[in-house]
Amino acid sequence: MRLIIAILLPFLAFFTIGRPVAGIICLILQVTLIGWLPAAIWAVYALGQYNTDRKISEALGNRR
Repeated sequence: MRLIIAILLPFLAFFTIGRPVAGIICLILQVTLIGWLPAAIWAVYALGQYNTDRKISEALGNRR
């Protein structure tokens, strides 16, 4: 679901992962038609990093 949001409304994806400042910057970038594609790519990349960080913290949390 977050992936669809990251593609269609990139700025909203940042708010769902707890990065509101990046969401505002992404919204400014998304306002232009040319900037929408880089904003979508950035949101998908950030979402992937968020998922990876969450999995790493879960794995380390279970070890301790």
